[in-house]
Amino acid sequence: MDYRTEYEKWCTDSYFDGDTRAELKAIAGDEAEIQDRFYRQLEFGTGGLRGIIGAGTNRMNIYTVRQATQGLANYIISQNGQEKGVVIAYDSRIMSPEFAGEAALCLCANGIRAFVFESLRPTPELSFAVRRLSCIAGIVITASHNPREYNGYKVYWEDGAQITPPHDKNILAEVGKVTDFGQVKTMEKAEAKAAGLYAVIGKEIDDCYMEELKKQSVHPEMIKEMSGDIRIVYTPLHGTGNIPVRRLLSELGFSQVYVVPEQEMPDGNFPTVPYPNPEMPEAFELALKLAKEVDADIVLATDPDADRLGMYAKDKKTGEYVSFTGNMSGMLIAEYILRERSLAGTLPKNGVLVETIVTTDMAGAIAEAYGVKLVEVLTGFKYIGEQIKLMEQTKDEYVFGLEESYGCLAGTYTRDKDACVAVMMLCEACAWCRKNGITLWDAMTDLYEKYGYYREGLHMLTLKGMDGAAQIQAIMAKLRENPPEKIGAYKVLAFRDYKNDVRIELASMEKSATGLPESNVLYYELEDGGWCCVRPSGTEPKIKFYFGVVGADAADAGEQLEALKKALLALAQPQD
Repeated sequence: MDYRTEYEKWCTDSYFDGDTRAELKAIAGDEAEIQDRFYRQLEFGTGGLRGIIGAGTNRMNIYTVRQATQGLANYIISQNGQEKGVVIAYDSRIMSPEFAGEAALCLCANGIRAFVFESLRPTPELSFAVRRLSCIAGIVITASHNPREYNGYKVYWEDGAQITPPHDKNILAEVGKVTDFGQVKTMEKAEAKAAGLYAVIGKEIDDCYMEELKKQSVHPEMIKEMSGDIRIVYTPLHGTGNIPVRRLLSELGFSQVYVVPEQEMPDGNFPTVPYPNPEMPEAFELALKLAKEVDADIVLATDPDADRLGMYAKDKKTGEYVSFTGNMSGMLIAEYILRERSLAGTLPKNGVLVETIVTTDMAGAIAEAYGVKLVEVLTGFKYIGEQIKLMEQTKDEYVFGLEESYGCLAGTYTRDKDACVAVMMLCEACAWCRKNGITLWDAMTDLYEKYGYYREGLHMLTLKGMDGAAQIQAIMAKLRENPPEKIGAYKVLAFRDYKNDVRIELASMEKSATGLPESNVLYYELEDGGWCCVRPSGTEPKIKFYFGVVGADAADAGEQLEALKKALLALAQPQD
């Protein structure tokens, strides 16, 4: 793409509105900014779009949203799915309602009915609605936990999960064919409504979704018994979680729920946090302040589209609030569900626990302890959602799924990670702990003592723009072409290259297939239970380094983890 030619076109073509042309003319003297906005088409990945809001081909705007939707519409028509329709939801981010509207009207102009939520909703409710309404697809406008300047567009298929093969590649190909904005259809909203193509949905789906959430509770009677003794602090971080989470906790019987007032209302500027990500300590500053004032037992934060959940819990011995990683909170929920369902006799004999390859290996130990099968999938919750669909065709039964990045799902009512159900399960586990005279932190310590001191880490390197993308490719090429025999003090036992679908045992050089779909991911199996993994982010200009160890105790695990991190990052540095 000749970025200069494309820039001039956007500045002068009357197809683009006046505000768009004015925004671009204002950067006429900034060649680097022009290049970044136009050096490529905003990539429609295997899940959809994500990018900085603004004018340009490499930005999220009404034109790139329409373009992507036209490609999706073409694919839906090729599958004869236009009569089923598409559900559309959106979060609190800047331009989310506008992008949702543009997507809907493009679908309508192609003869595809659009079911649009009346106001912002969590991403997992969109996944639920796709199946509830028997639609062919779903779209959610969100950039999840990205910084405020981002927005995004995720596509779901009729099984309720984000698109997976073959639909992801086929939709990607159709979007790639829409090379000219003249190919994009749209229509007026009034016209679409009059034709019966534009429908507004809301309360009826909310009520059904809420009932399914409550069904996932293992001991609803215990919640009512203990709820008055549990103090919960919650923040939606200016996102979609406020209404559904508060409703859920209230209907379950939790009576002492304190919502951070400064972060209660939706606001795409996220004025109280630098980054609306519940993985980051900064996101919890106001929540922890409130927690200390009310002596909370548990502190919870959901990201803007309410599919990820961060957590702190009080350590009664020190009086301090302790941060839980996504691996830790996920393991607490997994152990609670498996233990309590096993004791109640409701744990299926063919039960399955699903996790991604970069999630804690403690999951395997817990699965073995309760006699359930462990299935590992590629990074991305869509692969966990896909497993639910596959299990419906076998004798296996999904029990719980999780990924390290603060996402999990109990039940199969939706096919994406759901922070609402995670809130419910952690609050229920907190009530169980109180009834048994312990805290959530005590319960976590018990898991370490029972299964081993598993510790995991993640380091992200941000490399923006055209040069950054080239650097990320260079790092992946270096590690792929020269797999190390040792990483720090750890001997590499096996190397997996998911892009080339090969696993190599280094001692014998014996090769086998990975058994998972093609993906630009490298994985190193290390001695003594260690591991590490490298992959480019699919949504941000970053390369991610994951690593995990098992220690003799907490201190040993921490020391091993830090040493492995340093060794892995040193390995990825450019050679002199």
